[in-house]
Amino acid sequence: MLGKMKQWLGIEGIKLELELSEKFSVDQGTLEGKVRMYSKNEQTVSGLRLVLIEKYTRGRDAEQLVDEYSLGELIIRDQIIVPAEGEIVEIPFSLPFEPMPSDVEEFGNKNIFFKGLAWVAKKTRNAESEYRVEAEAQVAGVGLSPFVQQVVGG
Repeated sequence: MLGKMKQWLGIEGIKLELELSEKFSVDQGTLEGKVRMYSKNEQTVSGLRLVLIEKYTRGRDAEQLVDEYSLGELIIRDQIIVPAEGEIVEIPFSLPFEPMPSDVEEFGNKNIFFKGLAWVAKKTRNAESEYRVEAEAQVAGVGLSPFVQQVVGG
């Protein structure tokens, strides 16, 4: 009974890790990496979902605004057997994404003179972006899907 409850909750189930390319630029359009999976018990993964998310913050203190945008998603529908006793399974991926420039960045991209003005505007508004990858595995017989997230670049 306790073993089935642990398996359903994913306590002794699959663990995920992300290995991402160290070089990241929002202009590159694709993010390369690997998902590592291991488990104490043999389990079957029926799918992996990877998402690149931009967290865009601007403003200061109490007036700070935060938005999150999904820039790209990759779903891997392969059935993957993860063997018991910690044997690591690596799944390479190439996550395509589409950058979502802010209004200030679009203004700065119009010509070389506007680029400096856009930089000053972003610094004045304290605008910055942080990127992260989230990975979730669909595992047979588990109620809570294994999940991992990792900040990319910077």
